[in-house]
Amino acid sequence: MINHRLTRVLMFLLLWQYALTDVEAKTIRVGRHYDVKSIKRAVAIAGEGDTVLVYGGLYREGNILITKPLVLKGIGGPVLDGMKKFEIVSIKSPYVVVDGFHVKASGQSSMQDIAGIKVYNTHHVTVRNNVLEDNFFGIYLQQSKHCVIENNRLTAFGKAEHLIGNGIHSWKSDSLVINGNRVQGHRDGVYLEFTTHSEVKNNVSHANLRYGLHFMFAHNNTYTFNTFSSNGAGVAVMYTHHVHMKNNVFKDNWGDSAYGILLKEIADSDIENNSFLGNTTGIFMEGASRIRISGNAFRANGWALKIQASCMDNRVEGNNFMGNTFDVATNSSLVLNTFDRNYWDKYEGYDLDKDGVGDVPYRPVSLYSMIVERFPAAMILFRSFMVSLLDRTEKMIPGMTPEQLKDTLPAMKPVIL
Repeated sequence: MINHRLTRVLMFLLLWQYALTDVEAKTIRVGRHYDVKSIKRAVAIAGEGDTVLVYGGLYREGNILITKPLVLKGIGGPVLDGMKKFEIVSIKSPYVVVDGFHVKASGQSSMQDIAGIKVYNTHHVTVRNNVLEDNFFGIYLQQSKHCVIENNRLTAFGKAEHLIGNGIHSWKSDSLVINGNRVQGHRDGVYLEFTTHSEVKNNVSHANLRYGLHFMFAHNNTYTFNTFSSNGAGVAVMYTHHVHMKNNVFKDNWGDSAYGILLKEIADSDIENNSFLGNTTGIFMEGASRIRISGNAFRANGWALKIQASCMDNRVEGNNFMGNTFDVATNSSLVLNTFDRNYWDKYEGYDLDKDGVGDVPYRPVSLYSMIVERFPAAMILFRSFMVSLLDRTEKMIPGMTPEQLKDTLPAMKPVIL
């Protein structure tokens, strides 16, 4: 009796082990040296959780649609060529990884947002280590959650904004990580709309036609250690609250309407420890409230900070303003913001008690900057004797510059950032 039961137990264990082996994830290899030559064929025969290894070569298979969890991994940089006709990879399943491909030449359309890689209405998708070249949109996420976009290189050759899409585009998504990507030549480098609780970090967005970063209605997101350089109009941040921007670089965004960063209708946010270098305007603020701007370096900008009359309850403290043509400009004499303990290289005050704080306030808005704000053609007089005379007279007998826009505790030495 005991032997009979033991035999049944052993048979059960063997069957169980066989069942486990049978459902283990498989690896399917695709390439000219393997039985499977087509990526589409490999995806079709793969089971959930399988890995499809695609070896180097040129693959022109139209649209590759993924509707099951799997890993699609390129070995040796296989090229997926959309031949200017197709969306190349479409992902409509959770738990998908696309890793190590050269994705190029997607189709283009004025009616549809065609992308090199597009994620549709799903979650837990990872797109990493890919090169995307000459696509309409690069990587596009639509109503997706908990996705990771990392270490991709996206390059486009857009000539006009209406003829090219964005590099990394997210619409109505949540809890994304966009990390370590390089984007160049698209309309906007990174574009987020109705995208929340996400991290954008360690990216380089350079020489895009419009904005290096552009987001609207994108609340509770964090942007850290990114570089936005030489973009057509810099960075635009609109209609959003709880924005956290730290340790980023905004540089060489130069042009008539270019900014390091535009803050329009932003509230309850932090702009900390960033560098604004060589921009037409470092920060332009319109309709912004309860923003803390601290620990930033403003160097060699045309205007370091433009703060409009529609802004209120903002704090500008502990920043360095060095080598800017104009430190601060405004369009109103009414000031509802606070400036404290900033370093201004144009400050000519004194510190008799040697406490590191100037004994007289500094008013960073010059009369000439207010004239230029109203009559831009007056810039032709820049560095003229007349301008120097105007500003000196205004300092001695203030009359036109905002009386309350002042730093009451200006730092005598640059703030250690």
